Parts: sequence; structure tokens; C-alpha cells
Amino acid sequence: YFCIYCIMNMVITKTLTHWYSVNKRDLPWRQTKKPYFIWLSEIILQQTQVNQGLPYYEAFIIKYSSVNALAEASESEVLKLWQGLGYYSRARNLHSTAKHIVKELQGEFPKDYKGLMQLKGIGDYTASAIASICFNEVCAVVDGNVFRFLSRYYGIRTPINSSRGQKEFKGLAQQLISRNNPSEFNQAIMEFGAIQCKPKNPNCSVCPFQNECIAYQENTIVELPVKLKGAKISKKHFNFLVFISDDHKTIIEKRKGSGIWQNLYQFPLIESPSEMDNQGVMTHLKTLPLINESSCTLSLYNENEIIHKLSHQHLYTKFWIVELETLPTASIEIDSIRDYPVPILISNFIEAFNF
Repeated sequence: YFCIYCIMNMVITKTLTHWYSVNKRDLPWRQTKKPYFIWLSEIILQQTQVNQGLPYYEAFIIKYSSVNALAEASESEVLKLWQGLGYYSRARNLHSTAKHIVKELQGEFPKDYKGLMQLKGIGDYTASAIASICFNEVCAVVDGNVFRFLSRYYGIRTPINSSRGQKEFKGLAQQLISRNNPSEFNQAIMEFGAIQCKPKNPNCSVCPFQNECIAYQENTIVELPVKLKGAKISKKHFNFLVFISDDHKTIIEKRKGSGIWQNLYQFPLIESPSEMDNQGVMTHLKTLPLINESSCTLSLYNENEIIHKLSHQHLYTKFWIVELETLPTASIEIDSIRDYPVPILISNFIEAFNF
């Protein structure tokens, strides 16, 4: 039984790597084994599809060609280049880790999974990817693509976002991984999930695993993988105050705290439990010391709230234009507003409004 099981695993591994050799996409990070480039690509591709992440990867390696160059940048510069990718903690951790590697590790990445796991922003998946691709360590990667392929092939219904599921799929992937070429295997199984065993409408008619795939045989492809339902998504109402003075200045603020937009810039914000109207915003404006209500004009930019969907909350947003004569010294020239890193919600407004 053990030998048959081993042979089955070897067949799966061989089939995946052969499929990869024929079907793999030509991507720039596949032309190198240098940890900096692999690390950068993996951080960018967390929560991001390749077609969206590729331009960002190319922009980063042009501006920051080494971990030293990235470490020397300011956080604001890094966040500006990251703008539009979302999940900004990735960018903050990327920058923080670059500085740590340069300052504490003499610019050298740890050369094994255990050492990589000590770095900020690097978890099991990223450490496994870097360790296998750069240092040939036999360490299986498990990302969404791997969860999907393995759950469908073996008909596994253990929720992938449970601790039991994480352990079960990691163990299974570790059994399958090639001992001779872990780098090729890891890239093969991820690529297979990305372009063949896709989340929706996978092309099962040309799948090399069609005859063995339990999900295909039992017609349960759409049901797998199983995922536990997350927390209920909250709803918030955001009202941004877009100040415009006669001498072409405005106000933006740097977000503090530990939220997803930490250290990004935004227009002054009023959060409200429900949708605000003109009177409600004007009442708030009267409390601000810089406002002289007799010389202030308030207008609503968007009649319908813009709904900005984040993973854990939906933001119902209005932009209020506040025109007035002068602003305090803390204001900035409107012409410089595009120099600041902002959330995509703000960036979209800036481009649409065009001042």
C-alpha cells in the first residue's frame, strides 16, 4: 500500500512539472534566483493577481534595484509607488524588512525557511517560496491556488481557513513536493491552480488530472475548496472635506493609528453613523476654527455615495467641496497633491475632479 501511495504521489508530481514546462507564463521573477526579487514578487502577489501586480513589480525593480536601495527610501515614497495595490501593511512591512536586512543582516537574506520566518511580513507561504526557489529547500508552498487544486483532486472538505485545514493541506503538499527540484514543483502547482484549476469555470476537458480528480468525478468542483464564513462586513459612512482656497490650496492629513490606511494621506474626514446631508456637514464646519461660515461655500461632489469595498468593511463615501478665501499654514499647494501617497479611493477622486 505504501509503495502504491508513493507511486501515485510521484505521478502527480511528474504530471504537474511536465504541465508547467509546457504552459508556464513568461514572468520576470522567473528569470532569477535572487532572494530580493523573489521576495518582492511574492509580497506584491499576496492578495493580488499577476496581471495587476506585474506593473508594480516592474516599477519597484526600476526604482529600487536592490534591497539596499529599498531600505534607503522613505516610507512615504514606498507607499506612493504601492498606491492602488491595497493591503498597505504589505508595503509598510516590505520597507521595514528591507531596512532590517540591510542594518542587522548586512544586506543578506536568511538562507533557509526558519530564518526567513523571522522577518516581518513573511509567513509560511512566502518563506516556503523563497526557501525553495532561491535555496532549493524542500519546503512546500500552500496558497489559494494550491488549496484549490488539492481540495478538488482529493475531494477534501476540510475548511482551508481553519487551523486543521492549514495543517492538513501543508502536510499533503509536503508529501508531494519533489525532493530533487522543489523550486520547480512549487511554481508548477501554483501556476496550475492559477491558470488551469481556476476558481471559476476551470477547463476540465483538457485537464491532465481529469480521470483521477474526485471533484470532477463527483461534480463538486464549484463546492471546493470549502471556506468558513468570515466575520460580518461592517458599513461605514465617510464624508471627505475637500477644501479649496482662492489661492489654490487645500488640506490633507496623514492617517495615524494602525488601520489599513496607516500613514497614507486623505482629505479631512467626518465619519458618521448614517448618510450626512448639507446641513449636517455645515454644522460640523462651524466647529472648525479655520472656517468663517459667511465666506464659505459648500457643495456636494457626488449625489450618490461611492461604495468602496474592503475585505472587512464597505465605505459609503461622499466628497464635499468647501470653497473659501484662505487656509491656515498647514495647507498645501493643490498642484503638489499627487506627490502624496493616498488610498485608491482618494486617488480616483483626485483624477476625476482634476481641480
